[in-house]
Amino acid sequence: MYFTFLLTIISLCAIGIAAAIILYFVAQKFKVDEDPRIDQVEEALPGANCGGCGFPGCRGMAEACVKAEDLDSLFCPVGGTDTMKDVASILGKEVKEQAPKIAVVRCNGTCENRPRKNTYDGALSCAIQSNLYGGETDCQFGCLGCGDCVSACQFDAIHMGENGLPIVDQDTCVACGACVSACPKDIIELRNKGPKDRRVYVACKNEDKGGIAKKACNTACIGCMKCVKECPFDAITVKNNLSYIDPDKCKLCRKCVAVCPTGAIQAVNFPTPTPKPKPKVSVKKDIDKEKAINKTEKKEE
Repeated sequence: MYFTFLLTIISLCAIGIAAAIILYFVAQKFKVDEDPRIDQVEEALPGANCGGCGFPGCRGMAEACVKAEDLDSLFCPVGGTDTMKDVASILGKEVKEQAPKIAVVRCNGTCENRPRKNTYDGALSCAIQSNLYGGETDCQFGCLGCGDCVSACQFDAIHMGENGLPIVDQDTCVACGACVSACPKDIIELRNKGPKDRRVYVACKNEDKGGIAKKACNTACIGCMKCVKECPFDAITVKNNLSYIDPDKCKLCRKCVAVCPTGAIQAVNFPTPTPKPKPKVSVKKDIDKEKAINKTEKKEE
C-alpha cells in the first residue's frame, strides 16, 4: 500500500518534470524576440489608451511606430507633436509637424433656433434615439442632445450646455476623436485649432433644400452659394445643399461670415471689432457758418 502510494507520487513528479522540459524547449524554439524599443516608445506615449491614434491602445501604437518605415501616417493626438518628436528620437526617424486639432460641433440648433415638435421618452442615448426616429425637431441632421459624446470623452473636455448642445473645452480637448465616433449624426468634426485658436466653420449639417432647412432651423445652411462667391481663396464648396469650409485653404478673412444670410457660419475667438468713434460736431462752427450765409443773403437783397 505504502509502496504504491510512493510510486504514484514519483511517477507524477517525473511526468511533470518531463513536461516542463518539453515545454521549455518548445518555447525556446518558437519564441518571438520583441524589439526592446517598443517598451521605450510606449513609455514615451501618454498612456491614455484612448484609441485616437487608430490603434487599440498605446502598446499598439508603439508597435506600429517601431515597425513603420516612417512616422508620416502615425500621430498621437493626446501627446501631440512634442510626443511624436520623442518617439522619433528613440527610433532615429523624422516626424512632420502637424497642426493641433480640436473637436468642433457643427450644429447651432438650439431650442430657440430649432423648435421642438415632439418629446422623446426613451433611453437617454443618441445612438438609440437615432435608430428609433429622426429626433424631436423637423431637422433630421442636428444634435439629439442626449450626451453620448460627453460619456465617450475620457478627458472631461465636452459637456452639454444649457442650450441643449454640447460645448467643447478648447483647453482640455486633445482631439482624440472619441466624441466624433460616438455621435450618430456625425455633427462633431476634428478641425485645426487655427492661429490664436481662431476658426471659421459652418455650424450646420442639414442637407435639405434651403426652404425646408430654414423652416426646421433658423440658422441652417440653405446652400445659397453667397459664401462661395465671396471667398477669395476657393476654400468653400457646396455639396448636397450644404456648404463646407476647408480648414487648410481658409485664411480666416471672415468675408463669408458677413454674407451668410442665416448666420450658419461661425467665427470663433476673434476679437470684437471696436466701433469707430462718431465725428465730433462743432456747434460753434455751424453757427458761424449759418451767420455768414445770412449776411450774404442780406447783402444780395
